[in-house]
Amino acid sequence: MEQSLEIFNRIVNQLLADEQENPVAEHIPTSKLYDRLDLKLQQEGISADELERSLKDLVFTTPRTATNAFFNQLFGGRQDKAILGDLLSVMLNNSMYTYKAAGPQIGAEKVVLREVCNLIGWDNKADGTLAPGGSMTNFMGMLMARDAYNDKTRHEGVQQTMIVYTSIESHYSTPKNAAFSGIGRDNVRKIATDAEGRMDSVILKKTIEEDIANGLHPVLINATAGTTVLGAFDDLVPLCTIAKEFNIWLHVDGAYCGSVLFSKKYKHLIKGIEQVDSFSFNAHKMLGTPLGCSLIVVKDKKHLHNSFSNDASYLYQTDHDEFNLGKTSLQCGRRNDALKLWVLWKSVGTKGLEQIVDKQFELADTARDYIRNNADYTDYGIDDSISICFNYKGIPARDICTLLYEHSELLVGYGSFREDEFIRLVTINATNGNEDILNFFKILEQFVTEHESLFAKSIS
Repeated sequence: MEQSLEIFNRIVNQLLADEQENPVAEHIPTSKLYDRLDLKLQQEGISADELERSLKDLVFTTPRTATNAFFNQLFGGRQDKAILGDLLSVMLNNSMYTYKAAGPQIGAEKVVLREVCNLIGWDNKADGTLAPGGSMTNFMGMLMARDAYNDKTRHEGVQQTMIVYTSIESHYSTPKNAAFSGIGRDNVRKIATDAEGRMDSVILKKTIEEDIANGLHPVLINATAGTTVLGAFDDLVPLCTIAKEFNIWLHVDGAYCGSVLFSKKYKHLIKGIEQVDSFSFNAHKMLGTPLGCSLIVVKDKKHLHNSFSNDASYLYQTDHDEFNLGKTSLQCGRRNDALKLWVLWKSVGTKGLEQIVDKQFELADTARDYIRNNADYTDYGIDDSISICFNYKGIPARDICTLLYEHSELLVGYGSFREDEFIRLVTINATNGNEDILNFFKILEQFVTEHESLFAKSIS
């Protein structure tokens, strides 16, 4: 173990130093991957020196998601105290299904979930759990909605035509989850949005009424707090009214931006959250913990038990079920993802988490101001979002993004809304400063100038 930790420390220290000089890793085309790197496995082991060389080569050519040049995904950066928690969870290697196996780590997870419920404004009937990612927490929300509508379903299977409603701009996991849950992909209604990407509540209500008139069974409204492209927040207030009127479960997918819960300044974006049935968010996104750290909380914890509890005498042998978390989670064996958030939260406090969230909106405002004050840019974004959507000099977004990636300059992606396709700059890395955002535009503009020939056909 001592030798392995020494190798780890050397590689990490070298990586951190190299990231300062080279924020984007060497791009290796898939056609050359196995020639460029020694990834083969062999019958006999290799020496520690050979292993370290192979590891370093692999690590140094891996995309760098924590630097000031990574704006490609809905995560990024490093919160060092959260990394400390994650490293400790790996060393301890507890599974979070029983108190016997995880001990006080169960307490740390329960405290995190309790404080999240307190921030929402829920009483002691509320609780939650963690899952590998936002797709999975959304799946859990759908399962609880299904079972709350008809508690026989978990024993007899789906016997009715159940209907799920979600925004056309919502996460792609919803149709998949409908297939997994037995509801069916064809029974997902994708509701149109307004000009700012928010679910249209008038169309939603009309669609529900039509389905009921046709003898169908609405079971879930899936709202979004931070759509994947525009970063839009569905207006929860009218959705809560509709859900209550028709007795439909309301789940809020806050995987991307649900962490505005921690911000006094931006919590208004999820106004009405205390009225929903379940809510999920990814701490590995806005809060900057390492992947993955996805939480789902429910207003009434009985639904967690009803949908996910199953007796197993070989497993649940000691302690009260309140501390045997396998009774309320989708998985059996489950790694300790709560510790990274607990360590970060313990270190910086709730106010520190608020500052992390607010910083991302500050960076977004810097980017929006730059775009809106520069005639070479076209703005496609919305206010109160950390997704900055734009185009530069009329060049197709995918051309710029692809060439920046292939030349190891910047990692940034593109998206579309309605008829427009654009670059999507995500300011989710709270360790960046305003100067890093302005430097992004400087690099982009310089790259286009220096490679004008590459873009000549696109511009014409």
